[in-house]
Amino acid sequence: MNLTRPHRPLSNSTIYYYVKQRNLCTSKFTSQYNDENDSHFVSILGDIVRGNQSWKIALNNTYISSTLRPHHVEKVLIQTIDDSRLALRFFNFLGLHQNFHHSTTSFCILVHSLVQSSLFWPASSLLQTLLLRGLDPKEVVERFLNCYMEFKFSSSLGFDLLIQNYVQNKRLLDAVAVVNLMRENNLFPEVRTLSALLNGLVRIRQFNMVLELFNQFVNVGLRPDVYIYTVVVRSLCELKDFVRAKEMIRQAELNRCNLSVVTYNVLIHGLCKSQRAWEAVEIKNLLSGKGLKADVVTYCTLVLGLCKVQEFEVGVELMNEMIELGFVPSEAALSGVVDGLRRKRKIEDAYDIVNRVGRIGVVPNLFVYNALINSLCKEGKLDEVELLFNNMGEKGLFPNDVTYSILIDSSCRRGKLDVAYCYFGKMLEAGIKGTMYSYNSLISGECKFGKLDEAEFLFGEMIDKGVVPTVATYTSLISGYCREGELHKAFRLYHEMTGKGIAPNTYTFTALISGFCRANMMTEAGKLFDQLVERNIMPNEVTYNVMIEGHCMNGNTVRAFELLDEMVEKGLEPDTYTYRPLISGLCSSGRVSEAKELVDELHEEHRKLNEMCYSALLHGFCKEGRLQDALSACRQMVERGVDMDLVCYAVLICGTLKQHDTRKLFGLLKEMQDQGLKPDEVIYTSMIDAYSKAGNLKKAFGFWDLMVAEGCFPNVVTYTALINGLCKAGNMDNAELLLKEMLIGNALPNQMTYGCFLDHLTKEGNMEEAVQLHNAMLKGFLANTVTCNILIRGFCKLGKIQEATELLVGMTDNGIFPDCITYSTFIYEYCRGGNLQEAIKLWNTMLNKGLKPDTLAYNFMMYGCCVTGELTKAFELRDDMIRRGVMPNRGTYNTLIHGTCLKSSVLST
Repeated sequence: MNLTRPHRPLSNSTIYYYVKQRNLCTSKFTSQYNDENDSHFVSILGDIVRGNQSWKIALNNTYISSTLRPHHVEKVLIQTIDDSRLALRFFNFLGLHQNFHHSTTSFCILVHSLVQSSLFWPASSLLQTLLLRGLDPKEVVERFLNCYMEFKFSSSLGFDLLIQNYVQNKRLLDAVAVVNLMRENNLFPEVRTLSALLNGLVRIRQFNMVLELFNQFVNVGLRPDVYIYTVVVRSLCELKDFVRAKEMIRQAELNRCNLSVVTYNVLIHGLCKSQRAWEAVEIKNLLSGKGLKADVVTYCTLVLGLCKVQEFEVGVELMNEMIELGFVPSEAALSGVVDGLRRKRKIEDAYDIVNRVGRIGVVPNLFVYNALINSLCKEGKLDEVELLFNNMGEKGLFPNDVTYSILIDSSCRRGKLDVAYCYFGKMLEAGIKGTMYSYNSLISGECKFGKLDEAEFLFGEMIDKGVVPTVATYTSLISGYCREGELHKAFRLYHEMTGKGIAPNTYTFTALISGFCRANMMTEAGKLFDQLVERNIMPNEVTYNVMIEGHCMNGNTVRAFELLDEMVEKGLEPDTYTYRPLISGLCSSGRVSEAKELVDELHEEHRKLNEMCYSALLHGFCKEGRLQDALSACRQMVERGVDMDLVCYAVLICGTLKQHDTRKLFGLLKEMQDQGLKPDEVIYTSMIDAYSKAGNLKKAFGFWDLMVAEGCFPNVVTYTALINGLCKAGNMDNAELLLKEMLIGNALPNQMTYGCFLDHLTKEGNMEEAVQLHNAMLKGFLANTVTCNILIRGFCKLGKIQEATELLVGMTDNGIFPDCITYSTFIYEYCRGGNLQEAIKLWNTMLNKGLKPDTLAYNFMMYGCCVTGELTKAFELRDDMIRRGVMPNRGTYNTLIHGTCLKSSVLST
């Protein structure tokens, strides 16, 4: 049917005629007239659209602009179906210049018209404008269908365009509504449109809807292409229906659809995702029989799938295979393999594959790279770490704050603070600000080495730079001060931390408790331990170990074993650090047999003991002179799977030296050699010291020569032991030669070394040279309480109490404080001279200074009381001695017996 009419120009007089006729119209004929008038008006519009005159002038006419309605435009658009470009111009002109609001029907007519003329781009643009109106999708679809049916458009591609627009705008369910309406009216979208819709549905995980649509269209004769088959396989894989997924591929192959490797990759990915990597490998192996080749996606997917099921070695083999084929592994695949190998502790394999694949320009992501560096650091493979770090920039990876923090922390833990500061400097040069982690590591490292001034400087620097200290920061500093015995500074930091609202944790309390234990302040340690529990902060194994060791060192093994029981009740696992102090504590209190019973019980309970535990027991036996028991314990130790180490041999060698058992000594040295162990400086020094003290300088020098020949260099203790023997033997020339050797070498003399010379001079009565040497020691800050005591003893021996007293007064001026031995030396001299009053005065001074008298000091005072007839006072001292926990010895009782006898003889006369 011809919907157009002949063109003729429209004049203003004609427009006026129609206006006049309209005004003369009566209501009776309104309906009929309106229909006729609409036809005339549409005819006028058609003439304007197809005419040569200006649209702007013609359509701005008052009558035209006031009369024009959407249904007029619809009719004009229908009349211009043969020229869809003209229809589009007219449509756009009204919208742009007349602000005309087009009807949905006008949009639908024009879209169908444009599509029919293969003008898809403007049709799509028009649809997008329509959809922006936010209309009910049902209304749009119904109008679209009505226009198509009513005006009998020849192409249904407008529906495809509508579906595609809905898909692009992520209105997938609206697109499905269009498809369903089309199907109900025997209209079918193109295969590519359906493929786009199905892919969109997969993206919003509407897998069942994908399968439903697929089945509906296959049932009406649709022939799917490779893309549709691929999206259906993906949906089935997501639903974990791998049987149907494989059947779908077989169906596609039977329908002679040329499937690509992409479809098989989808199935492989689905299987790998469901941890069925070996089935995926089988699919890959079948590809060559289908005339297909696995691509980089196939290999990378399989590598990741194998990593997911912990088959890292097979993953590495596949990666090697793909590299040989010229494929470059993805970052994800490489990262998966490297991280997997790292987690399985195969650090070297992970490192090797990073290096190998790095040659073709592939590196794992920064997260995995950092994790590998961290693992290598923990394994101590620092050369490999440095190589990885240096190559990062070449591979397009740049270290971040995490990389530097790992390197700084590792260096600090290994005591390589210079390396840590080097990395810290590089971090700042790279424009990366110091973080809490890097500062904490450096502070912890400085504290462990006792460099608290440097740690305090770093602490101040981090605050100045706006890095907020954490509980870890404060705990490191607190621990450092506690190790150095500066408890007041530790508690100052503790109160500063809590004042800032930073809650202390188990490690903080453990550090403070350890400080108290080191200072032998077990009452305070116990109170702090109770406070820890009251705060609901759970003590850990380290906390209990510290407390147990503290009580054992204080001789309170009863409380130590109570804490062990408490620890086990709370579900904490004792370890060798728990058992060693208990064994050592029992041995120190003379209960070595009980310590041996404890070791045997622990073995029967299958508790793992190490060399440290057994060396404590061996030391206990050797201390009591029970060398045979020590050797027997060694045999049991080896039978129980614990190897002898240098410390154990050192303890046994010390035991044999005390018993002067040369045969056993050389037997132990031979046994060490058979075990592949060489004596260290501690063992050589023990042997040299023992023979020097015994006056056998020939053997002492023999071991010295052997030590040097074995490449074991003497230290200050070794030199001092030999010098002490030479001084006692009066061989001062050789002693001075050794001293000179020390001064030019790396073993600088200390207080003990110079003390040997000082002791010799005082015993020889050469006090003038002794004082000169001591003054030189004072200038070199080498004098201490021991060296002062040697001088005081020398003066007292010569009866020069005045000079000795002057030295005592001058000690404190040089920052040296007298000890129990200092006062005991004076007390002995006063008691020996019968000056009990001066002795008592010094005794009280010693007590007032907080010094605890030892057995020898008590014995001297009791001797003074006895010889002056103050026997009652002597027994009072004995009672005070016992009350203070100082054990009397044979000398104590001999003194009291002697005093009693003297008093009896006086009374009898």
